[in-house]
Amino acid sequence: MERYNRMSLLEASAQNNTHEETRFGPSAPPSFRLGPIDWGTVWNWSRRPISMIIGLLVFVLALQLLRKGAGVYGQSIIQFLDISNPVNSLGFGWLLSYIFLSGSPVAAVAISFFASGTIDAMQTFTMITGSRLGASFIVLFVGFMYYLRGQRHPASISTGVLALLTTAAIYIPALIPGYWLLATGAIGVLRVDNASEVNSWLGAIFEPIVNFAGTWLPGWALLLTGVIVLLVAFNLLDQALPNIDPERSAFRRIGKLIYRPWAMFLLGALVTSITMSVSVSLSLLVPLSIKGMVRRENTLPYIMGANITTFIDTLFAALVVGGPVAFTIVFVEMISVAILSILVLLFCYRPFQSSILRIQEWVVRSRRTLAIFLGAMLLVPALLLLL
Repeated sequence: MERYNRMSLLEASAQNNTHEETRFGPSAPPSFRLGPIDWGTVWNWSRRPISMIIGLLVFVLALQLLRKGAGVYGQSIIQFLDISNPVNSLGFGWLLSYIFLSGSPVAAVAISFFASGTIDAMQTFTMITGSRLGASFIVLFVGFMYYLRGQRHPASISTGVLALLTTAAIYIPALIPGYWLLATGAIGVLRVDNASEVNSWLGAIFEPIVNFAGTWLPGWALLLTGVIVLLVAFNLLDQALPNIDPERSAFRRIGKLIYRPWAMFLLGALVTSITMSVSVSLSLLVPLSIKGMVRRENTLPYIMGANITTFIDTLFAALVVGGPVAFTIVFVEMISVAILSILVLLFCYRPFQSSILRIQEWVVRSRRTLAIFLGAMLLVPALLLLL
């Protein structure tokens, strides 16, 4: 009897399932439903890669336009300014970075001028150095803006002064070994594998655009267009890079690392590699110093590291438009700065630190000395341009 009842229940269940399948169709395993696509989220995830790709393509186009414009009109600029030696080009790159408020576009212009034959290897070398000296001045400008906005903390000015002094103390002596390496040819001409293949397909893409622009624009307009497109490219690349907020990022947790010169040296190199702008990475020191997260004496190794990896975008520009010789020029400058920085960290960091800090204290001790320093930073590159 119990077995009969059990069978009846099973048969009833089967009949009920058959009835349900007849009404609603065969049963199917459960599945996940996809909700509506959040296009805002998709754009937030894809915006940076898209901006990076477009920015790199626009950057290459700008370099090609600059090379074309420099070949037509660049020589007229050089003759008008009477840039005839490496000292003149040092001042030219220095002043030009003040106008652009960045050193990377000026370094790219120097590579384009070299690729067009407007300036020689030594002038290119010193013009890139000048662009980096001018870029460090931007940090002082940012600190001055903080000061005007009500941040009367001395760090808002002193950090910029330290950035400029440290950069000059490394870059200017680094001119000597770099000049010797280029003059003697001791390092040779470096060649990058597959660079010719990359240049060939880049030329196939951009050469028709550049030639079309060259037929309709005079040389000066072509050069000006290249500069504008270059600034647009750097703006796109900036949008593609991650935002580094000193208030919310790992900068608040660096802890004991700030007291280790080598750790700060590597941190500065890393941050500049990510942002691809020494102006951005060094400007981060201003709010960090104001908040007391980083002491001024601990910023020197950071600045030294940042001043090495800042050449990454310039190496790319040299590879695209300048060829092996231009790549070698940038590489020699990068190696010269790196070797001198490492030697300072290894053998004479404490005396180097003390000397820079003493000069910085003298500069910021009064408004008069600060005004003298700022005036000198504007006057020195102008005098170099006239020598």
